[in-house]
Amino acid sequence: MSVRRLAEDNVQPAAFAFNEENAAWAEATIRKYPEGRQQSAVIPLLMRAQEQDGWVTRAAIEFVAEKLAMPYIRVLEVATFYTQFQLKPVGTRAHVQVCGTTPCMLRGAEDLIAVCKKKIAPEPFTLNAEGTLSWEEVECQGACVNAPMVMIFKDSYEDLTPIHLEHIIDRFDAGKGRDVTPGPQIDRIYSAPVGGPVALTSEIKPVRFVANPPAAAEPAVDVPPANAAKPVTAAEETNPALKTPATDKKAAAENVEVSGENADKAGAPVAATLDSPDRPAGIDRPATPDDLKMISGVGPKIEGTLHELGIYTFAQVASWKKNERDWVDSYLKFKGRIDRDDWVKQAEVLARGGEAEYIKVFGKKPR
Repeated sequence: MSVRRLAEDNVQPAAFAFNEENAAWAEATIRKYPEGRQQSAVIPLLMRAQEQDGWVTRAAIEFVAEKLAMPYIRVLEVATFYTQFQLKPVGTRAHVQVCGTTPCMLRGAEDLIAVCKKKIAPEPFTLNAEGTLSWEEVECQGACVNAPMVMIFKDSYEDLTPIHLEHIIDRFDAGKGRDVTPGPQIDRIYSAPVGGPVALTSEIKPVRFVANPPAAAEPAVDVPPANAAKPVTAAEETNPALKTPATDKKAAAENVEVSGENADKAGAPVAATLDSPDRPAGIDRPATPDDLKMISGVGPKIEGTLHELGIYTFAQVASWKKNERDWVDSYLKFKGRIDRDDWVKQAEVLARGGEAEYIKVFGKKPR
């Protein structure tokens, strides 16, 4: 474990005191412990001091020690032992804690650290130029199944890609951190499988067990062999249109209807290709991309995919023609969702007048 020391004297405040709300909370917390055991409140009080000032100062340690009638050294031991306590100033809007333990490292934590180095500071525990952001690498934060992940204040953000993290950092730096929904940033509910439940998805009928049930006589039914072919009637023989449709998998696959770019020469469905002439033109990432998630139907995962295609602005989406919308639909496997949600109109309104114009046209805030 690395040595943890208090910040230099030149950044330490002269004094500390809880504000009125936290002072009342501290008194109530101390009363939870039996007489003679009030010192057990040391960790909660230090955490509340950190939440109030952003980090644990020497003055806060001395204040808590006096509040709990503890020697200064005992409170200092607690503050320097637990890495949850920040002993030097951190970003006023966000301190990003990147999990670097094995599951997260295998799933891309190093890429997230690279984002922090690029957007915040090259070294951990270093403030950006405005003093609003800082970062550090930490040990396991308990969301291994949703790796990689970061924690900001008390919230975790999981299933991250570098694009996701860049967006989250930008929102916090703009003072809009509350707009980012904590938890998985992909199509996942908490730690459930990606894409939703995969087991026990149909109704299960209860089974009533009866001791020694009477034997039932099996009906005499002529069951044809499983692969027996159905006889062709005379009418079907003379009129092929009346023939029974094929039910085997191979024949069914041959009857799949496909059209446009989703059909190859043999008629089988294929994915949209990146070199297709129908692909919308992309641009280089602008300094301040539009928040595409304001378009109803676009979430963090879809926004990330659009960014990978070079789509960063409302104006780009508003300009999509029918063939381009069909290509994006196919690429995202949406099956017409873009036209159903009318992304083009939403994007045109947002490009024209932002949220105010969106509310005026649609009568509600963008998502």
